[in-house]
Amino acid sequence: MIDPRHRLKASPASRAYALPALRLDAQGRRRVSVRAVLALAMPLFVNSGIQAVLGLTDAWFIGRLSTDATAALGAVYYLVFVFILLFGGVGMCVQPLVAQAYGSRRRYRAARAVWTGLWGALLTAPFFAALALSGAWLLKPFDLAPQIEALALAYWFPRMLGGPAAVAVWVVTSFFNGISRTNITLLVVVVESVVNAVLNQVFMFHLGWGIAGSAWATTAAMLFGLALAIAIFLRREFRRDFKSQMLWRPRAKQIGRLLAFGLPMGLSGTVDLFGLSLFQLMQVKLGAVEGAASQIAMMLTSLAFLPAIGLSIAGTTLVGQSIGAGDKDWARRLGDTTILLCVVYMGAVGVLLAATSPWLLPLFVAAGDPMAPQVIALGGLLLWLAACYQLFDGMNLGSTFCLRGAGDVRVPAALVLVLVWLVWVPFAHMLTFAPGQGWVGFLPQFGYGAAGGWVAAIVYVSALGVTLLLRWRSGAWRRIKIG
Repeated sequence: MIDPRHRLKASPASRAYALPALRLDAQGRRRVSVRAVLALAMPLFVNSGIQAVLGLTDAWFIGRLSTDATAALGAVYYLVFVFILLFGGVGMCVQPLVAQAYGSRRRYRAARAVWTGLWGALLTAPFFAALALSGAWLLKPFDLAPQIEALALAYWFPRMLGGPAAVAVWVVTSFFNGISRTNITLLVVVVESVVNAVLNQVFMFHLGWGIAGSAWATTAAMLFGLALAIAIFLRREFRRDFKSQMLWRPRAKQIGRLLAFGLPMGLSGTVDLFGLSLFQLMQVKLGAVEGAASQIAMMLTSLAFLPAIGLSIAGTTLVGQSIGAGDKDWARRLGDTTILLCVVYMGAVGVLLAATSPWLLPLFVAAGDPMAPQVIALGGLLLWLAACYQLFDGMNLGSTFCLRGAGDVRVPAALVLVLVWLVWVPFAHMLTFAPGQGWVGFLPQFGYGAAGGWVAAIVYVSALGVTLLLRWRSGAWRRIKIG
């Protein structure tokens, strides 16, 4: 029988040199190897960049249908991810568990976390099926135009059915990220992206499924990626080093602990995305032009925040491995480096996107659409507003993922909850709608339109970024134990 507490032995000296991204200068002092950090982060950076391109590909395909179709995508795109992220915490929490187990040389425990996560992903299937059937009920309160609501529901159903596959892919790729094999995660995402692009063309246009075809293409691509990821996880080297084939039996206690750790992690992203969903629904309610321009601008800014998420995921691994190796001071230094890289990258890309918007935005509207000039003009303004908060969003992402590596998930989730509901959502409603336009009447309404809503986003993201950075710098995570 395999001892789940199996630990590879090493001397204190070798443990020190095994710390991630460590180099010694000429005086023997410890320094962060930025090159090593980037070597780990680069596949994740490219991976998340591909995810951004994947989202833009869907937006480009759907933009070929009509402005109404793009607005419909904006109405439900982030709402889809609200629920995927809520249950996706089951998958995301596997990475810090694996990283800390790997850092402490408990390799069998790392592999067991994967199987526990896969069982947890399977348990989400009934919830996603129920959500797939509840789209009309969920969208009813937002009073969308009938033609936009119909298109949104056509996209919603197949995307929700693919939810368990998305969670399961996160589970397995979190294992590869946690053991610093991020190149495998990149391979899985590249394959998914190619399959998705091919199936978009086939399902949407050759089979005539329209916007629903885009959603079915994404779901099919995720299933293909999941099969590939599991096949690699069961490859000979992982069977030899991690006993990945022998630890599949479900253990109710471990699944329960995983859910207790993963749901707060998922809740943090869920609350943020739910705020984003309401924000985007506000823009769609204003009209097709505002909804389409806001959706295109948000998809373009994904070129800033999704690669930054890749950098941040590397921070989760580096912090987790350092804590597993017993050196929380080193975890702090690596976390600081990761956050700085995120801030610099997002700030630079935000300005670049805004400056090039006159050339980028026309790619995402249908030729000859009478509303296209309005969409392009408004989209350019929104991208300049987005550039104003990118530095703070870098603080937000870098701090959030480094805190995850340390197991600090409950307080960040609470902070996001407070700021979304007390700052972002009410301010966006107040600044977006004129009197009589909005969903509630007890808030003042100033009628600044889509630009007003994006100003509210600047206030929210700035407050969130600074707050989470202060949480990381406080060192409260040093007292937390996971696994």
